[in-house]
Amino acid sequence: MISVLSGGTGTPKLLQGMVQVTKPENITVIVNTIENNYFSGVYVAPDVDTVIYTLAGIINEDTWYGVKDDSFITHERLKEIGCPETLRIGDRDRALKIQKTILMENNSLSQAIDIQRKELGIKSLIIPMSDDESHITISTDAGEMEFHEFLVEHQGKPEVLEVNYQKVDPACGVIESIENSDMVVIGPSNPITSIEPIISARNVTKALKNAYVVAVSPIIGNQPVSGPAAKFMEAKGYEVSSIGVAKIYQNFLDKFIIDLLDAKYQEEIEKLISDVMLTQTIMRNNDDKINLARCIIG
Repeated sequence: MISVLSGGTGTPKLLQGMVQVTKPENITVIVNTIENNYFSGVYVAPDVDTVIYTLAGIINEDTWYGVKDDSFITHERLKEIGCPETLRIGDRDRALKIQKTILMENNSLSQAIDIQRKELGIKSLIIPMSDDESHITISTDAGEMEFHEFLVEHQGKPEVLEVNYQKVDPACGVIESIENSDMVVIGPSNPITSIEPIISARNVTKALKNAYVVAVSPIIGNQPVSGPAAKFMEAKGYEVSSIGVAKIYQNFLDKFIIDLLDAKYQEEIEKLISDVMLTQTIMRNNDDKINLARCIIG
């Protein structure tokens, strides 16, 4: 059994490779929920939905958010009548979000997600990191902002001074999944806003210390493969490099996979983590995803 800690872009790409080299039913994905919030009256779980759509084979791979070939009639109409949305939500995507919102009237987030993944024929388990309400704010030189306000409305441009969120209790099944896994994989997601919230949930780090944990660095050179990870790492005092990522995970990491272009960092990282593997980590096509998955799983 394999547990995967996931955010919303890099790790879902890796999942596409993993389900081709091992049985999907042997994979449990534990997903970040710190960015969840209500938009236009519907509950939005961005990273969870991206994982759902990825494993269902309907993800929009141009944006790694939403459903491929979706329409945006409702979104555009809301804008026309003076109710613009922070997030551009497609019509088919919105239907799943509405369903989740309705399901959560009588179910936990975990239960709602499980119902949806079964309806979409997904064999892997998908567990949110927590059923608790999540909340994250970004302190910037332009003031304190909600996560999507910073990322979408301000396009991630302000200088980040601090990233703030509350620790939560893990959802039912999170600790058990980690404890019962042959391997825990930390995907190449943003280490500060996607992975740290998961590992900071109560007792998760303790469970990881007793597991075999492999991580893929989302940083190559001094730049993240995608997203605003650099600003968040700097705000937390970490060097923007695979060395910085290694320092975040060093207390429980058994194996660290970095890109070939980061060979110069290998010796320094090996002072923190003994098993360091170099390979191509950028996933431009399906072969890249399969090859990286094979490097992890063996």
